[in-house]
Amino acid sequence: MKRIKIDLEFIFRASPTILYKFLTTPSCLIRWFCDEVDITGEVYTFVWEGSEEIAEMIDDIEDERVRFKWEDADDEEEYLEFKMSRSPVTGETIFEITDYCDEDEVDDTKQLWESQVKVLRQETGG
Repeated sequence: MKRIKIDLEFIFRASPTILYKFLTTPSCLIRWFCDEVDITGEVYTFVWEGSEEIAEMIDDIEDERVRFKWEDADDEEEYLEFKMSRSPVTGETIFEITDYCDEDEVDDTKQLWESQVKVLRQETGG
């Protein structure tokens, strides 16, 4: 099955600093992304409904970008990335997500991220 790269973009009122906190701290990650998380150095163990997924944070630029590499990724090139930047025109925060999925799961993956981001927006106040 062919893997597809997905790029999604969302507009937030919350600052990149607030979003960054929600991407890197356990107390905030469990509010929108996973059920549990354990962080040891650069290794994040995420838990969803009792199932563990392990990822290494391979890129971390405070208030700008966080990139994870899944331990069990089929392709060495795959990653999960969150980017934050300010629109120079509106001052709003542009939140970008890059993820990968099987070609028959594109719509489901996009819907999942839209659902997760909706919760993140509620948790960050916009």
